[in-house]
Amino acid sequence: MTIGKATPGARPLAPGLHLVSTPIGTARDITLRALDTLAAADVLAAEDTRTLRHLMEIHGIALNGRPLVAYHGHNAAQALPRLLAAIAEGKSVAYASEAGTPLISDPGFELAREVAARGLPLTAAPGASAVICALTVAGLPTDRFLFAGFPPAAKGARETFLRELAPVRATLVLYESPKRVKELLGNLLQILGAERQAAVCRELTKRFEEVTRGTLGELAAEFAEREVKGEVVVVIDRGAETVADAGTVEAALDRALQAMSVKDAAAAVAEAFGLARKDVYRMALERTGK
Repeated sequence: MTIGKATPGARPLAPGLHLVSTPIGTARDITLRALDTLAAADVLAAEDTRTLRHLMEIHGIALNGRPLVAYHGHNAAQALPRLLAAIAEGKSVAYASEAGTPLISDPGFELAREVAARGLPLTAAPGASAVICALTVAGLPTDRFLFAGFPPAAKGARETFLRELAPVRATLVLYESPKRVKELLGNLLQILGAERQAAVCRELTKRFEEVTRGTLGELAAEFAEREVKGEVVVVIDRGAETVADAGTVEAALDRALQAMSVKDAAAAVAEAFGLARKDVYRMALERTGK
């Protein structure tokens, strides 16, 4: 394998894998450090080499004969050994995602994990991220949040996925295909309730950026007849904390026991109220006379 040298005049880059965050829309949303890294790396790798080449052209960074390696989910078996070998030889490899921060819903995860597992140098040039950008404009609490990625496309798997997230005491952040936003909001309305605050963030940092805020009931109605285009991030506020007094727990248990076994009802109620499962199970046994 032939390994190229860094761009003439660029400051030398330390050997290892350097993860480079790229803009999620506006080309100027890239850091000076990211540009320096792209200019100085011995080898460049990207989820989409065309996107990276275009970004480098915009910012005046020449390839100068350096290898530009495509690394994505379909060719990892071939590209991964090549990149690992380059790093092991003492070369600097810069990996850029197609948009945003590498490893966030990005195939670079496997590359970074292999580099770390082998004890090879690994650094990151942080920058744009659709998750963080959406949180900053959604107008919802940011002190604690959970990024849950893309919900499953299949209806049953999606509903299970959302029910597992429902009791999480944190702001939820989801990516979604524009073709499925309407269905997602309908599922969220059904599972999380109409009054939960949320925001649909579309085309962040781009020309047609749009942030629509409201309750899940309002958003489901708003998007029911809309044709949605572009990249979408959905941010959902945490639910109101439920007071777990004895009467509330007992009523919830009675409802659950009508449709579930004692064990399953106790587990569901314990999760919903944040209680110890063994205590709720004991209560369920008492209420069923077992």
